[in-house]
Amino acid sequence: MSQPDPVADRPVEDRPAVVLVIDDNPTNRYILANWLQRAGHTVLEAGDGLGGLALLAPGATPRPELAIVDVRLPDLSGFEVSERIKSDPRTAGVPVIHVSAIAIATSDRTQGLYRGADAYLTEPIAPSELLATVTSALRYSRARMRAEQLARRLDTLNRATLDVYRAVDPTELAAAVARGARTLLQAPALVVTQPPDTDTVQLTHWDEDGRAVVRPAPPALLDSLAVAALGAGVGVGSARYGVQEWADLLARNDVRSPAPGGAEVTVVAARTKRGRPPVCVALHTDAETSEEDRDLVSQFTQASALALEALRSYTEEHTLSVTLQRALLPRSLPEPDRIRLAMRYLPATRGNEIGGDFYEAIETPAGLLLAVGDVVGHSLQAAVVMGELRHALRLYAHEGHPPRTVLERLDALLDREWPGWTATVCIVLVDPDRTGLSVANAGHLPPLLLDPLGEGSFVHEHGPMLGMGLPQPPSAEVRITAGTRLLLVTDGLIETRDKDLTTSLEELRTAAGQETAGPDALCEHLLRVFGAEQSDDVVLFAAEVTDQQV
Repeated sequence: MSQPDPVADRPVEDRPAVVLVIDDNPTNRYILANWLQRAGHTVLEAGDGLGGLALLAPGATPRPELAIVDVRLPDLSGFEVSERIKSDPRTAGVPVIHVSAIAIATSDRTQGLYRGADAYLTEPIAPSELLATVTSALRYSRARMRAEQLARRLDTLNRATLDVYRAVDPTELAAAVARGARTLLQAPALVVTQPPDTDTVQLTHWDEDGRAVVRPAPPALLDSLAVAALGAGVGVGSARYGVQEWADLLARNDVRSPAPGGAEVTVVAARTKRGRPPVCVALHTDAETSEEDRDLVSQFTQASALALEALRSYTEEHTLSVTLQRALLPRSLPEPDRIRLAMRYLPATRGNEIGGDFYEAIETPAGLLLAVGDVVGHSLQAAVVMGELRHALRLYAHEGHPPRTVLERLDALLDREWPGWTATVCIVLVDPDRTGLSVANAGHLPPLLLDPLGEGSFVHEHGPMLGMGLPQPPSAEVRITAGTRLLLVTDGLIETRDKDLTTSLEELRTAAGQETAGPDALCEHLLRVFGAEQSDDVVLFAAEVTDQQV
């Protein structure tokens, strides 16, 4: 049985260090070095101040952790050496112990301590006193260095966690996790995740050029890592793989990954809900040099799992919201005589709140009624209001009411059933002969009419929005010919905070005039032109009057 190592068994604060001895007397240097070496320390020696400072310069190896400096030196005084050490941010944490057989007055000791020394010993010095002073100074400096390093690590952890929570999609999140793990330990890291609503597993790491590299992997790899580190539980766990064991695991799953590899690997896995795929972070085991490192990686992996779960919940809620909203809209469009219809509906790309945008096309005895509306607000309740308005609009239209009357009845419905709610609705009735339109607009964006040559004009006449209890003006009557196209949109298509609505409408008119084909082509063209990510729902409803049977 091997004997315990007395040096290795010491607390880290008391373990041997590299000590620099600066003294112009070779005998003194020999004695001090001998005492230090017998205690296990490594000693570097210098005969003058500049020589000692050179051994502390950046890039010098080994780097001293403590300096013992004679006060009387041939070039610089020991006080000056101490001041230079303490004034350089790179060496300010190195403890300095002054020794002197001459400068022993109280004023000398006071000056030395004021000018940067951490301790001041006067000769004759007992070996035990020197070693105790060295141990005390090292204990304090190492504790301070650890505290500073931990503070830096915690700051890095906070920044990395914020980057993870800023991610808007699973791929960006995995890249942020890989970058954060790499930054925390200054070592390569491989992140294994499964994006929401997919059976695909992704491997993500950062290459030497600072780019995220994403590769697919079989679900079996993530399953293996999860079982080894966490089993079926929740929380944070880890598993350690030998060099060959890790290589075999990757080979069994047909994975060729450049990082990490060639060394023992630790996989830290975190899961926040049972049955969910975990987040796994793989890194070289020797990158975790302390318990603090392991705690930081565990905390970061746990935070990453929480962020992925939030993103997964967001995706599920968004899918549910869109499904519900679509269920409240028409399943299909009618196929009226001599009119071609096209519609595009895009739910908001951000947020899980349900919008109140809707559209409708109804064949009535008085003609084809087309409508687009927007309940003000984004919530489940806004969707419920939208659904009631749409169904009421269908009922009033089938009863044969003209557009203006339909709006007035919808206004009364809102006032009676949903006080405080408002909505904009534009109704266009195309007469049976396809030669005229009746337009009733309650505060909505004006409908755009395009002649066969693409010249566009808005029907600007409008009344107050619904829910205000105000009367609606008479409908606007417009004559049309075959080849006329009609466009109805909601504000999500063109409205932006930094642009006047008049300018946006003019851009819409110009863009619509550039596409002279049918309604489908018009909708697609406008989505390309105004296709930037919108914060609101978008409805485009286009119709074209033809001179032949559709």
